[in-house]
Amino acid sequence: MDPNPKNFPILSYVMTRLPTMKRPPTQPDFDIEQPPTTPRSPSKPMSNPEPYFELTERMPHLTDPHILASMHAAVADVSQTRSLLKTLGDRPDHEAVDIAKARLAEIDAMLSNQLDEISLSDKVDPEEEKRKKAFEWEKQMHKTLISLDQMHESYDKLLCDAEKRLEKIYESAKVGGRKVEKIDEGAVVMDDVNEEVVAILADAMSNGAQRIDLSERRLPFLPEAFGKIRTLVCLNLSSNQLEVIPDSVAGLENLEELNVSSNILETLPDSIGCLLKLKILDVSSNKLDSLPDTIAHCRSLVELDASFNKLTYLPTKIGHELVKLKKLSIALNKVRNFPTSIGEMVSLEFLDAHFNELRGLPNTIGKLSNLKVLNLGSNFSDLRELPDTIGDLTNLKELDVSNNQIQELPMTFGRLDKLTKLNVDQNPLVIPPKEIVEEGIGAIKVYMAQRWFDMLVAQEEKNRREQEALAQASWLSRSTTWLAGAVVGAAGTVSLLMAGENDDPYLEEER
Repeated sequence: MDPNPKNFPILSYVMTRLPTMKRPPTQPDFDIEQPPTTPRSPSKPMSNPEPYFELTERMPHLTDPHILASMHAAVADVSQTRSLLKTLGDRPDHEAVDIAKARLAEIDAMLSNQLDEISLSDKVDPEEEKRKKAFEWEKQMHKTLISLDQMHESYDKLLCDAEKRLEKIYESAKVGGRKVEKIDEGAVVMDDVNEEVVAILADAMSNGAQRIDLSERRLPFLPEAFGKIRTLVCLNLSSNQLEVIPDSVAGLENLEELNVSSNILETLPDSIGCLLKLKILDVSSNKLDSLPDTIAHCRSLVELDASFNKLTYLPTKIGHELVKLKKLSIALNKVRNFPTSIGEMVSLEFLDAHFNELRGLPNTIGKLSNLKVLNLGSNFSDLRELPDTIGDLTNLKELDVSNNQIQELPMTFGRLDKLTKLNVDQNPLVIPPKEIVEEGIGAIKVYMAQRWFDMLVAQEEKNRREQEALAQASWLSRSTTWLAGAVVGAAGTVSLLMAGENDDPYLEEER
């Protein structure tokens, strides 16, 4: 659970020298970060030698207490996660996790079958209810095991990231000398670029700054202390070398604009969802392969730019909560589908998704009644059609679907009355035909509107014929019923007459 000194030499060295936490008064013999050790004689050698003791010979600056303090601050997240995992236990073995996953799928299937059987029956079987509760308890146990494994996997990645951070801190200290500044009591932050950054941070904390611009300074990391500047409204960290954004960003409760574009971020912290006042977020030109689900909690967002990353999807519920979002840019990613919840972004006016791998649009796209600009260009062989609900975008002014494989514009296209700019180049369009497209957007709208009108007329004629056929069938049915009734009535009359003949007293009279 502790960092392997062979794989993470600097991190292991730093972690063994973390300051001991204060012992809880109720547990005087317990220390979560450092287990109790037996006292040794000064003349007796240590039983557990320091990991890679020669490291200080190769990296002499590690003995500098100021640099070591800065490194302690840089790996605080590792320390906290390690403490949590020590409480939860060791990582389960791979086979146990596989068995848990298989059993979980098996239980889900059984519960699904039981639910189908119960829905067909009006009776509630007490024994079945007991079995169901037992299965639910077992499911929870398997989920806990799987979650523990996932936590350990995340911890492994955290170790790798921490080692890289420490290497950069050390290299910067070796090249330019240490630059350490005390910001306030108990907070030590190292700026491995220049002293100006430390000065800006210190000044902001003391004077309650609202705007800070640290762009283009080659920052390798953001000091945790930034989370204490609660007065910040605008923070620009663009064009640096940031690999992570610290969780302490959650402390920027008044932040309205955050720009971390043009860095090397691979993830965003879940704590970003705590920025409830955030209106503009720019995370473009990074290495993000996903956005955290918690980003949907930033309900004040008006602009979100996540273009030029490696995104393959958007959070499922992103549309349900970002109802104030007006501008969404996810160009130059690998997004394959929009979540259906995107239709709930009722304020959206600008949507740029060009250069992705979109395979289509959800029907809910038509609910974006305020959308003015839609760019779906260059999805190449993946995008083959547009939904009919595209015609519901009555405020749409610009549409780009160039460089795709669309053969036919939707029948409702002619309803886009406000559309003034259209790009359909590099598509194998059949409807409308090429000669109509060459005449321009006006001709396309007229052609599609006429096609829509003809379709409505044809549908009306079809409905009329069906109604006439139904009416005729109903008349024939009524006529047949009347005729059958008449025949039955006539047959009854004949029967009565014949019965009456048998009872004629004249015939019974003796001769």
